[in-house]
Amino acid sequence: MQTETTPAAKTATDPRRLAGLIGPSIMVVTASEAMRYNIWDVNIPAVTYLNGTLLFVGGLAIVRAHNRWTRRWPVLITLTGWAILFFGLIRMFAPEAKQPPESPTMYAGLAALFAMGSYLTYKGYGPEERRNSSGN
Repeated sequence: MQTETTPAAKTATDPRRLAGLIGPSIMVVTASEAMRYNIWDVNIPAVTYLNGTLLFVGGLAIVRAHNRWTRRWPVLITLTGWAILFFGLIRMFAPEAKQPPESPTMYAGLAALFAMGSYLTYKGYGPEERRNSSGN
């Protein structure tokens, strides 16, 4: 059964709109984790499980709204959704697991995520891309 795509549905799954939501969110989460990494010293499994549930639902929502495999930048939204979903599952099924220790590698990972969030933010709020005459 094929469904029609309404203008409202197209707007809700527009990569620019999703990038404008996901990009700043990634930037804030990674910056706050880098500044307050010590909050993970005490691990409360119930809170970790709740966090995993929220991550899973958020990742699933992104994947359901935007599961597009392309060679252009919107694939970052799809990959982000799948990664959030996956890490949510890990936190749900292993809530007692400890965070990795504070290290240069951990900060490099947070910096990479912050950079990706910055790129998505730019794509979400920056100038629109011009399409060539073939519509690509």
